[in-house]
Amino acid sequence: MLYYLFNMLDELFHLPGAGMFNSISFRAGLGFILSLVVATVYGRKVIKFLMNKQVGETVRELGLDGQVQKAGTPTMGGVVIIMATVIPVLLLAKLENVYVILLLITTLWMGTIGFLDDYIKVFKKNKDGLKGRFKIIGQVVLGVIVGSMLYFNEDVTIKEKLHYTKVELAEYKEQGVTPPIFGEEQRSLKTTIPFVKGNDFNYEELISWMGDDAKDYAWLLFIPIVIFIITAVSNGANLTDGIDGLAAGSSAIMGVTLALFAWVSGNIIFADYLDIMFIPHTGEITIFLASFIGSLIGFLWYNAYPAQVFMGDTGSLTIGGIIAVIAIIIRKEMLIPIISGVFLVENLSVVMQVAYFKYTRRKYGEGKRIFLMAPLHHHYQKKHIHESKIVIRFWIVGIMLAVFSVITLKIR
Repeated sequence: MLYYLFNMLDELFHLPGAGMFNSISFRAGLGFILSLVVATVYGRKVIKFLMNKQVGETVRELGLDGQVQKAGTPTMGGVVIIMATVIPVLLLAKLENVYVILLLITTLWMGTIGFLDDYIKVFKKNKDGLKGRFKIIGQVVLGVIVGSMLYFNEDVTIKEKLHYTKVELAEYKEQGVTPPIFGEEQRSLKTTIPFVKGNDFNYEELISWMGDDAKDYAWLLFIPIVIFIITAVSNGANLTDGIDGLAAGSSAIMGVTLALFAWVSGNIIFADYLDIMFIPHTGEITIFLASFIGSLIGFLWYNAYPAQVFMGDTGSLTIGGIIAVIAIIIRKEMLIPIISGVFLVENLSVVMQVAYFKYTRRKYGEGKRIFLMAPLHHHYQKKHIHESKIVIRFWIVGIMLAVFSVITLKIR
């Protein structure tokens, strides 16, 4: 809204400084500051409100250090993250941008699913919360919405870098014309494969064996892939939210990585320099991500050990959904195992633990465990490592994975 207001003032009155709102980097910086202020200032008010309503965490006895002390800590704090993300985006971003619309839908949709889950746990005194099948249905519906918009919307396009022969370059030189760097905008299901030279991959190739007309039905393959990614990442974020500051801090690191990818992918100069796919209109995602990162850091003010508030499923499902959708939008979904490596490991630790326990119980009559407890962060708690040290070490791993993800821009 401020973007449109200052643009109008600039056009009508040439107001000094109003033109800065055309700059993505300026609006992203402003979004970060605004979200940080909203999260820290209003976060305290939200905590007091939750305490007055007795919206406290119910803790199951799992034999973990410091677990009993967490009982009664306000939960559903994810509303702070949602509020501090959405408000700056509404004020500063181009709201007609298809990617901004998609991310706002993702935020509010996943936030609603998480809120219902927390509401049932807290107010209905049902520790299981929203039934798993309803969560999955909600994630599937979001996947269908996201996949359909990315496939069918006319504004979702890419530009591929053009390569010329020596003869073609000589012809341009004779004409005194600079050859275009990128081709025309085109709708495409191309994505990026890391570590591979000529790293473009088109989902249509997976069904090309069915005939030339098969590409018209590629959405039947693309949408299930989107559903799987959203479900996997959001559940990974949910599992990671088990100790103070772990999910919020790890997600902020992932957000910074994705913001860098979104910025270079939406900037024609850097896309040319890095020899990567140019994705028009994705620059606005940087503003969303800056607000998202600011909200997470602001939330950490209250969520760092000892936590004054927990994000609950309201926050964890939301941040997982946002990270998944942004990765898909900027064609970096195949980097998710690296960018979101912390989520992946937490997810895998649960899958491995359950699968191994069932296998050994079936084979030996007694279930055995790989870890002392899953998800993985609880394994280290069982080893009596302080949760602050666990969180910081996970952040360090997350930073290493983020740096490695960025390096993939040049490793091929």
